[in-house]
Amino acid sequence: MGIVSISLDEESMEALDGIQKKFGLKGRSEAVRRAINAAKTEAQNIEGLSGTVEGVLIIVKKGHSDPWMNLIQAKHENEIKTQLHSHLKDHKCLEVMVISGEAEKLSSMLKEIHSTGKADYVTFVKS
Repeated sequence: MGIVSISLDEESMEALDGIQKKFGLKGRSEAVRRAINAAKTEAQNIEGLSGTVEGVLIIVKKGHSDPWMNLIQAKHENEIKTQLHSHLKDHKCLEVMVISGEAEKLSSMLKEIHSTGKADYVTFVKS
C-alpha cells in the first residue's frame, strides 16, 4: 500500500474526522479511502452518460461575487432549462439547474465545475 502525505485546511480536517466518526472507521486513512471511492463512483457515473441526458444539477459554492459559475453557465446555456439561485448562510450559494442535453456537453460542464475546485458540493441526479 502506498503512502501519500497531504495538507488539509481546518475545515477539511474536521470533515475528515466527521467522516471517520460517522462511518465508524478505524482511522483517517480509511476515511480518505472512503472519500476517494465516493469520488471514483461519481466520476464513473459522469463517464457512463450517453445520448440525451436530463436531470437536476445541484451545486453549493462559496462566494457570491466570484463569477466562475456564471461563466460556465453562459457557456452551457443551451443545456440549462431552468435555474434557481439561493443565498445560504456563511456566504454560500445554492445553484439548482434542470439540465437537458447531450451527455458529452453535460460531462464537459461537470468537469469544468469540478476542475475549478470552488464548489463545495456538486451532484447530478439523472432523471
